[in-house]
Amino acid sequence: MKKIDLKKIKFSYSWVIIGISALMVCIVLGFCSSTKSLYVKAVTEAMGIPRSAFSINDSIRFIATAIINLFFGVLVAKFGPKKLISTGILLIIGSCFVYSFAESIFVYYIGGLLLGVGFSWTSTTMVGYVVNIWCKESKGTIMGAVLACNGIGGAVAAQVLSPIINSGAETYRDAYRVAGILLIAILVLVLIFFRDKPKGVEGLPAVQKKKSKGDSWEGLEFSELIKKPYFYASLVCIFLTGMVLQGIGGIATPFMYDKGIDVEYVAIVVSVHSITLTCFKFLTGFIFDKAGIRITSNMCMLAVIAAFTALLLCDNSLGGKILAMIYSAFSSLALPLETIMLPLYVGYYFGQKSFGKTLGIFVAVNTAGYAVGAPLSNLAFDLVGSYNLSLYVGLAVIAVVIVGTNIVISASNKERALMEKAKEI
Repeated sequence: MKKIDLKKIKFSYSWVIIGISALMVCIVLGFCSSTKSLYVKAVTEAMGIPRSAFSINDSIRFIATAIINLFFGVLVAKFGPKKLISTGILLIIGSCFVYSFAESIFVYYIGGLLLGVGFSWTSTTMVGYVVNIWCKESKGTIMGAVLACNGIGGAVAAQVLSPIINSGAETYRDAYRVAGILLIAILVLVLIFFRDKPKGVEGLPAVQKKKSKGDSWEGLEFSELIKKPYFYASLVCIFLTGMVLQGIGGIATPFMYDKGIDVEYVAIVVSVHSITLTCFKFLTGFIFDKAGIRITSNMCMLAVIAAFTALLLCDNSLGGKILAMIYSAFSSLALPLETIMLPLYVGYYFGQKSFGKTLGIFVAVNTAGYAVGAPLSNLAFDLVGSYNLSLYVGLAVIAVVIVGTNIVISASNKERALMEKAKEI
């Protein structure tokens, strides 16, 4: 039997960074974002406020995230990821304790502002930036695995926080404090173990023999890419995608209630959605590495069409309930368009030279779509008494986005080919 020489096995610190990033996503997003619906009833009843007033907190959060992300590239270049992550976690800890002590909705809104700024430096944008720096290959797979921890964290958080929230009149305050304490533990890990960039050899060692379809390229300077029409076309597609997915995702549960589907079955649909989302985030990154951007993005966008169609046709019959479950699965496959696909789009379309700045803009534009989507869907309901109009419009918009995205991909391929040809001359 051949003896393994342990001295020849080299440990890559990249795995430590990936592990910390995964834990950060698990706690930050899992405990502070995925669980937001658990607090609605408890907080509104304790404060004696309408739920519409409570929902403004989300709008404040999204707007704050969008604005701060516009400056992500400048900030991360000046301060580095470790300082931004640490500051972001501190702000989210602050939001948890503001929420826990708030006696009025206006104080609660301050927590939403802190949360939005904190998410700018601890979620999709930062994970995309960190993985891009520390990983040479399989970036899509690794990014998908890290962001999939959101679903794991959310599932755990629901089991931990829900009993606390529902155990008394104002015990939701204790739930916020539990989340804050867990964040303190993550902050300690970041301060001790996180590094801004690799020492010596950059990133994870190469292990693949075949070239990944998702391999990055040198790319364009920001001053050059803003002159390209396909840059602005890509922003429009990103905005519309965020608007449609958040707009419909936010009304899916009440839509099923309106269709007569019982509350218990809808709860099962939501649970299945959380589980499949975790799987599909990882799968999306893996497929990107193996099949490339066009196949991956088209797969996710066609899933949007399948999800919306199933939702439109669902009802309280056996077949209708099956369609509701189909909606749950396909919507999970569609949602990576809001998260993992954003850094993958940036790296593929524009390369590495302006990655941080461009990624911040992409996430900001996508988040702006979130802020617009839900109000428009609810406005449509108020006008016509049904969410059907929102779904039909969503289907039409996604059809336009599919065409636009494929045009952008072709344009970026052409730009990349021209640059590589110029280097050979």
